[in-house]
Amino acid sequence: MRTTKLILLAIMFSFMGAVGEAEASDIDFQRDIEPIFEDHCLHCHGEDEQESGFRLDRRVSLLRGGDYGQRAVVPGDVQNSYLIDVVTHADADMAMPPDDDKLSDEQIDLLKRWIEQGAIWPGQMDEVAEEEVEHWAFLPLKSEFDHQTIDDFLTEKLTQSGLAYNAPADARSLIRRASIVLTGLAPTPERTETFRTSFAANADVAYAELVDELLASPHFGERWAQHWLDVIRWAETNGSESNLYRKNAWLYRDYVVRAFNEDKPYDQFVREQLAGDLMGAGDATGFLVSGPHVPAATVGQEESAIRQARADRLDEVLQTVGASVMGVTIGCARCHNHKFDPFSIQDYYSMTAVFQDIEFGSRYPELSDDHPRMKRKVELQKQLHALRKQMLKPGWGWVEDWQGYQEVRFPPKTVDAIRISFDNRWVQADEIEIMEAGKQNRNVAKPEFGTVVTDNPATHVEGQPISRLVDGVFGTKGWRGKSPPKSKTLPWLQFQFTEPVNVDAIRISSNREDFYETDYLEGMNKSQYGEFKIEARDAEGNWKPFSSTAAMKKKTAQDDQRQQLQAEIQSVITDLLVEGPQPAFLAQFVEPVETFVFSRGSPESPRDRVFASAPKLLDGNLGIEPDAAGPMRRKALGDWLVNPDNPLTPRVASNRIWHHIFGTGIVSTPSDFGKAGALPSHPKLLDWLASQFVDSGWSVKEMVRMIVMSEAFRQSSAPREDGLEADASAVLLWRFPPRRVEAEVIRDSMLLASGRLDESIGGPSYRIHNVKKRYAQWEVVDNSSDETWRRMLYQERMRRVDDRIFTAFDFPDCGQIRAKRPVSTTPLQALNLMNSDFVVSQSELLALRAKDEAGEAVNDQIVRCFELLLCRQPSQDELEAAIEFCKSQELALLCRTLINTNEFAFLP
Repeated sequence: MRTTKLILLAIMFSFMGAVGEAEASDIDFQRDIEPIFEDHCLHCHGEDEQESGFRLDRRVSLLRGGDYGQRAVVPGDVQNSYLIDVVTHADADMAMPPDDDKLSDEQIDLLKRWIEQGAIWPGQMDEVAEEEVEHWAFLPLKSEFDHQTIDDFLTEKLTQSGLAYNAPADARSLIRRASIVLTGLAPTPERTETFRTSFAANADVAYAELVDELLASPHFGERWAQHWLDVIRWAETNGSESNLYRKNAWLYRDYVVRAFNEDKPYDQFVREQLAGDLMGAGDATGFLVSGPHVPAATVGQEESAIRQARADRLDEVLQTVGASVMGVTIGCARCHNHKFDPFSIQDYYSMTAVFQDIEFGSRYPELSDDHPRMKRKVELQKQLHALRKQMLKPGWGWVEDWQGYQEVRFPPKTVDAIRISFDNRWVQADEIEIMEAGKQNRNVAKPEFGTVVTDNPATHVEGQPISRLVDGVFGTKGWRGKSPPKSKTLPWLQFQFTEPVNVDAIRISSNREDFYETDYLEGMNKSQYGEFKIEARDAEGNWKPFSSTAAMKKKTAQDDQRQQLQAEIQSVITDLLVEGPQPAFLAQFVEPVETFVFSRGSPESPRDRVFASAPKLLDGNLGIEPDAAGPMRRKALGDWLVNPDNPLTPRVASNRIWHHIFGTGIVSTPSDFGKAGALPSHPKLLDWLASQFVDSGWSVKEMVRMIVMSEAFRQSSAPREDGLEADASAVLLWRFPPRRVEAEVIRDSMLLASGRLDESIGGPSYRIHNVKKRYAQWEVVDNSSDETWRRMLYQERMRRVDDRIFTAFDFPDCGQIRAKRPVSTTPLQALNLMNSDFVVSQSELLALRAKDEAGEAVNDQIVRCFELLLCRQPSQDELEAAIEFCKSQELALLCRTLINTNEFAFLP
């Protein structure tokens, strides 16, 4: 018996030793790992089938991962190997194999040890995944061409299809076409008649002079700016539940207008919009924050919601850059590798790393010294300084209203501490600054100076940290003080300095964020702290007031001079706020944080860290250090985008110009050059145009001129039976494709015809909406009075608001990218062009103009109406019908009828 027990113990210890030895030994792939893959994985993730684009029969596939872009295996790093999350069911949404077939703990342990030991796979250790760029849009531009003119490329394809160009367009059609395409405005009757005369004498010379005239017009920039604003869905509200107005966002719109009018080289245009803060063009960065966003107050204070909102805002930036400049849907790689194009989820987050210093918000733009606003600022600040000196000479104090904050000024006083004692029982402030005398904008209340801030313990409100008053963050997350019920104790704030300082001003605000960010809200910039006294300690240590806002504002018979100076100071400040540099919604800059790939797009699942770069397969190395500053990242991406070796940017830009001239691009999906987009109808021509664009110094005007000077653009739009049968949509351009003009052209042409169009360029948008409560909706209150008679480009652009007239004509909501506007035909369009207040008023003004210019004869008045609206005289039949019509109806109703004709609303 004893012998038997000894034998059993010996066997047991021997077995345990073997197990221990096996656990310590190296993992053999064929013995330990391959059977797991074969039994549990390869039927769904093998050579024949790859669910979610994931293969487990090749080591290189494990290293790369599937469609979700997570590396399944990171040799030596179990924690970052997504395969372990999947097989342990740590990721419940991707638990594999399913519960019934879940791997055993022993099998999972083998996989972990295999990864720890380097994921050795005999015979496959040197295998590298080679991905080639095969899609036409990502290949280099061709450098040799069989043709050297647009018409030669087009006629080659037309000949192959048995087609040819139409006859040349007549003079009237050509000037109307060119004028609207280049400036968005129809020609005047007088300019049309002059052109017809010169065209009859020498068509080529007359047309070339017309094109040069239109390219030089300041209205060229307005027309082409609108095209760009469509693509980036620029608007003046954020589009969220509150849909707040974006203060002075129009500064970016005006930048775009100037850029096109000055023919700013397109490569510089792109660079400035990404990094204009480094280039003296701070108003250009409005491009980056042109998309919609949800403001912080709407997001709330839940940390996960804040992270999600931040990720959404960065996605808006990438959508803008991808659609407008690159012509790709890079946003499709946010949750997984792009389904069609060679963009991985790592590419997506590497591009978000470029923009980590960008936040949606306002700032004072970086403007060059010769900018008109900077020059005006210098003038007004000199006036302000002189007036302040006059106030200080007799020892007066005063209050300046800077809209978003109050600045209380007083004769300089040296103190080691200051107390602000409020007169109200309940106060709220978001920021307080104490300005050192003689030091420009030196705020000694900042924590960096060692200043200690305290409040009255008896009025302290829990959850309202005093540190918020000096953190430089404006908005609703501030500080509050509240007196206890039935108590006479009032709130106060105390600032203790590390050493005596000479101070002369205090700035205080309740919600300065509104001043920087928004406008047109009821009760905006309202003070929620009331009057207060500024106190210092006397020799005995008692707090004594030396300045009081109530006393400063009190009017007495003895201080007429003080009140007059106070009014003059406020007048200069008002001018400075309007005419000088202004806070504008052009992006805020923040300190970049580390960037991680978010598993399936969730900020709650960060995985691999990535650094700023463009897509890998497009040679996206930006040549910067991993910890490069935010502006340098954006500048590097701008340089990469317009590098002549990057084929996407010139192709996309050239195609977009072609699209706006002919109505359809050579690639009919202007913002999607990927595999899901359309193939080019004339690929060789597109490459030739792109090459010409770069060679011209990226001149948009040169490209436009070359295209509109072609025979293709100058031909008639008349239909032909052979053309309609072979190519009904005129993709091959056997005729100029007629199309309905945009909403802006219809509206602006009516104002032009009535003689009431205000042609001034730039400036704040004209208002058509109400002043609203924070979470109320914008309402259109006036879009027909004379204050609104500017070009529609300058109409206040609110997201999610129907303007009640021209939205019916496919005017974009600006919530989605509109690289190509849809063209619909609905009864509402005719109803609006017949009965809306705007059309009725403009028709009446048009009739008055016709009567004034043509005299008393109805026949002459009718002829003038035709000339003003259609740039031609009526035929005899039209004239007779119009005369009969006007016997029973007003001339204004005839104008409304002409406005409703296809001839007025279509490009010939």
